[in-house]
Amino acid sequence: MKTYFHRQIQLWGEKRQKSLQNKRVVIIGCGGLGSSLAIGLGATGIGHMHLVDFDEVSTHNIHRQIAFKVGDEGKFKSEVVGELVKDRCPFIKTTAHVDTFEKFIKKDIEVDLIIDGTDNLLVRSKIDKYAKKSNTPWIYGSVEAFHGQVCFFDKSGFGAFKIKKQKPAGIAAPIVMHIASLQANLALRYLLGLSVKKDFLYYLFIDNQGELITQKFKMPPMD
Repeated sequence: MKTYFHRQIQLWGEKRQKSLQNKRVVIIGCGGLGSSLAIGLGATGIGHMHLVDFDEVSTHNIHRQIAFKVGDEGKFKSEVVGELVKDRCPFIKTTAHVDTFEKFIKKDIEVDLIIDGTDNLLVRSKIDKYAKKSNTPWIYGSVEAFHGQVCFFDKSGFGAFKIKKQKPAGIAAPIVMHIASLQANLALRYLLGLSVKKDFLYYLFIDNQGELITQKFKMPPMD
């Protein structure tokens, strides 16, 4: 294990690395964000990763959902991602839940952190309500076209957005991977006990000149 995690141990020490083995996370959604999140976090040494998604792989998913390849069509996303993560890291346990979020929470599984990998406003609202009820922090992420958003929700919540509707736009893999990597970094810092800026919305976009712009907004507390 020391050899496998050698470069991480150089960053934060063996004690913190061992502490990850006791951590439990759930990723809601195993598509673009979710599969990138699972790959990014799956080989860090987290003890148990739950993967929730009832959807099957489709051909149009593969270009941006990096856990999947041609030939995976028709397989359940959560199961494919779970096997991939285990193949990359023998020190993690994965559990695939071919369920909706509503069915998953009825299992009453305790986790240290919830990570949003969905593309559904209603589900995100339900994640937020469940997180508040169970006193579990969660990390929101969304991506569309050449922009995305990330927030570690603690005292604030998804209701602060007041979003009424959503129109899907085109998307490519690199921006999905970028947003997922930011979520994964926040998740890892939190699980390691390192400082994390909570309740700040990070809005990132690539402008017409190809420059990456990052803006930060303080989110209001929710009752």
